This record gives sequence, structure tokens and C-alpha cells, in this order.
Amino acid sequence: MNETDQSGISKFIGNLKSLTDSFIGSVFRGGQPTSDKSRASVIYNNFFMHIQGVKTHINTLRPSYTLGLGLIAFFLFVFVVVSGVFLMVYYNPSIENAFKTVKNINNVVFGGKVARNFHKWAGEGMIVFLFLHMARVFFTSSYKAGREFNWLVGIVLLILTFALNLSGYLLPWDQLSYWAMVIVSNIMMSPKELTDSLGLTKFFDVGTFTTDFVFAGLTPGKEALNRVYLFHVMLLPIIISIFVGIHFWRIRKDGGLTKPEGFTVRNSDIGYVLEPKKVGGIFPTYKTYGLMELAKGKTPAVDKDIENTVMSWPNLLIAELAVMMATLAGALIYSYYVDAPLKEMANALIPENPAKAPWYFLGLQELLSYSAFMGGVGLPSVALLGLALIPYLDREQEKVGVWFTDRRGKYIAAEAFIISIIVVIGMLAFAVNFGWLRNWFPEIPQLVITLINPGSIWVGFMMLWSLFVIKRTESTRMGAMALFVMFLVSYVILTYFATEMRGPNWDFYWSRSQWPIH
Repeated sequence: MNETDQSGISKFIGNLKSLTDSFIGSVFRGGQPTSDKSRASVIYNNFFMHIQGVKTHINTLRPSYTLGLGLIAFFLFVFVVVSGVFLMVYYNPSIENAFKTVKNINNVVFGGKVARNFHKWAGEGMIVFLFLHMARVFFTSSYKAGREFNWLVGIVLLILTFALNLSGYLLPWDQLSYWAMVIVSNIMMSPKELTDSLGLTKFFDVGTFTTDFVFAGLTPGKEALNRVYLFHVMLLPIIISIFVGIHFWRIRKDGGLTKPEGFTVRNSDIGYVLEPKKVGGIFPTYKTYGLMELAKGKTPAVDKDIENTVMSWPNLLIAELAVMMATLAGALIYSYYVDAPLKEMANALIPENPAKAPWYFLGLQELLSYSAFMGGVGLPSVALLGLALIPYLDREQEKVGVWFTDRRGKYIAAEAFIISIIVVIGMLAFAVNFGWLRNWFPEIPQLVITLINPGSIWVGFMMLWSLFVIKRTESTRMGAMALFVMFLVSYVILTYFATEMRGPNWDFYWSRSQWPIH
């Protein structure tokens, strides 16, 4: 029957029956992609997928190259946002109700405990996987070949992720969060150690200004909780989303992920990609050719796929979906079995002993115990500046996209790994057993303590060792390799040391079981 001959009711019923197909067709206008052209259309006509290229290099899809680390960090951020919206419904950011509402989430709200665990562990997982992703990018020289700016964007994202987790850590308003907030405010006040030593505090007290800006005072209170809540639920997620967008956009504009020169397809690649349907390399068989000229010289590619790429739909999408599902499953399982900590309600009259920062700042807290300024501001600033300058000081373009560059790179990395373990542990053992300058010379000026402490000595040693490696190998890449490995190793050792071996009064203990019982 012609549509014009149908009654209004018949048209309505027909539209109702085809509602599903009509809706799907309005979203995916091209229908089921059946050709390379339609697969490309799916990518560049979709708002979310358009940030990816129509084609993806096979090297990008190799699990052994990227390990999916950047994607895992991104999906964890998405999970943090989604679970955070759920928690916002029940949380009240006031010092009277914050702790109660968190307890309610844990004990009353259906699924609340798992949701809170999921939110916390996904957030801290972001830190872990961002570090691993940064290490992968560094060890494969993927900050080169026009990707220098994106390396800087990645460092900004790492800093923002630290801030996002720290602001969330402070919200439950229990003993852990309150005294962590006290430690953070002390870190912010640490520049005063230097300005006091130099007599500059009366002109510009940057420590007090920063602390007052973040916490609305020098001690945590009602206004501090409100400001931290604002940072956590609005300001930081928005800024992170913007930088994630810039990061992905730059990957696209920089030609995708790095790939080694002379890349060749392996038989094992068939396991995770649909091979490009090309026969005869750059010369399709459905065209005819005529010989126009003979020229002497080499041809760039004959009988070989010139780009070693495959369609992003469905190859890349399947890989991304697999990483997302694995990340979701891992985070859910971990959240089901491991509870996020929650102690008694915050009490300013009963200090925690030891009062510790979140684990990802405990390395800094260990350095803070030697010098407040160097541990809180000086050395972290030097570390971030060093990371930011890596692409600009190491400009060697050889072996981009190759893990550890070459055999020499593996040797330099292993050498730096062993030396940093020996030196850092030796330095900590010396400081624990013999103390430091203040113990030997009680009247020594504070400026000397600020400049000469285990943390600054270690940073100086790393820089000298890096220069030594550059001179020995005549390679800035090798020097950067040694420096980066030492940075990672010292961060891990200091974090573990402060977590497990620092007890009450920040004294040394071999294990928590040795802590005195009051």
C-alpha cells in the first residue's frame, strides 16, 4: 500500500514498529560499514571517534608496544568521574556532616561501599598507570619527532592527577584526611623556611599566601573543606578533561603513535588485526597502468604496503573496547575485596602519630623530614623541570619507537637501576644511623640545612651521573636514560621507605609490627 494511502493510525503504528531501526539509523547514518570507505566514514563522522585517525598503524595495535597504559589511565579517569557523580548525590561537604555522609555511603547506601572503593582505587590507579605510561613513552623515545609539546601536556596531566587524588583524599574528614591536610598545609608553608633564612618573608610571604589561597587559612577548617570540594568536583575534572582532549588531539596531529624505522609486519600481527586487503602493495589490481618512463634510482616501496596501516574501524575500536573491559573488571574486582580506608572523625586535638600524607606523596614527606623547603618545593620543582626539559635536551632522532633505543640503552638503564638502589638505600641508612647536620652541629644556619641535605645531595648525584654518562657514551639519549631511571627508582624506594619503615615520631622501624603500642 502506498504511504499516501495509509491512514494516520497506520502510519503511526508503522513508525512505532520501526522505532528501533529509525533511532539507530539516526545515530549511525551510514548503516553497517561494509567497505573501507564506510569504515572511514564511521570514524570521521562521529564526534567521539573523530579524534582518532581513519587508519591506524599496526605497530600501535601491538600489545607489546603500548601495553595499553595510556588508555587504561584514561578509562580510569572516566570511571572516577562516573562514580564521583554517584557519590556526590550522598556526600555533604561540611565539617559537621562530611564524615557522617561518608559512613552512610559505606554502610547504608546500596552499593555505596563498592562505589566509594571503586572511586578511590580508580583515582589512585590513574597515578600508577600514568607513571607507567610516561615510562613507556620515555623508553621508546616517543617524546621526539615533533611530540615534545605532547610530552609537556602529559606532565601537566600527571600533576593534575596528583591534585585530583589529593583533593579527594581530604574530603572524608576523618583522622587520615584531616592530618594529611595539615601535612599538605605545612608543605605549602615550606617556602617560608627559605624566605626566613634570606630575610625576604616580610616582603613576600609566598608560603602563607599559597596556604591561605587553598585552605582559606593556615589550619584546615570549614572553608578549607569547601574549597577542596570545589577543586575536586569541578575545577580539576574540567581542566583534566581539557588537557586530555589536547593530548589526544596532538597524538592525531603528530601522526599517531611512534613506530620504528624499517617496521615490518609479523605473522603474529594477524592475531589482533584484520590485514589490509591490498594485493600488490601500492598498485591496486582493479586499475590498469601504462609504462610512461624509465628512471634510474630506488623506488620507495614495491610489492609492499607503504604504510602498514589498517582501518581503525574495527581494529582500533576492538582493541580499545578490550582494554576498557579489562580495566573495568580489574577495578571492580579490586574494589570488591579491598576497602578504602576510613578512620574516626577528624579531631584536631588528637594528632595521628605518625601523621602521613597519601602514599603517592610519602616520598616527598621523607625528603620533607630533612628540609621542609627542599622536600616540599625545591626538589619536586627540580624534578618536574628536569622531566619537562628531556625532549629539548635529548634531540637524537635515531631509534625512535624502539624500546631502550638499543643494546647500549639497556645496559645504561640496568646500570643506573643498580647504582640508584645502592646509593639511595645507602643514603637513607646513613641518615637513620648517624643523623644529619643538625644532629652534629645544633647551631648550624638553617640555610645550610636547606641546601645540603640527603635529598639535594641525591639530586646532585643524579645530575652528575647523567653528565658522566653523556661524556662516556657521547649520547644525550643515554644521559637522559640514566637520569630517568634514577628518578623512577628513587621515587619508588622513598615511597616504600616512608610507607613501611617510618613509624611514630617519624622514627625508623623495620616493620609496622615493631611500632610501640600505647
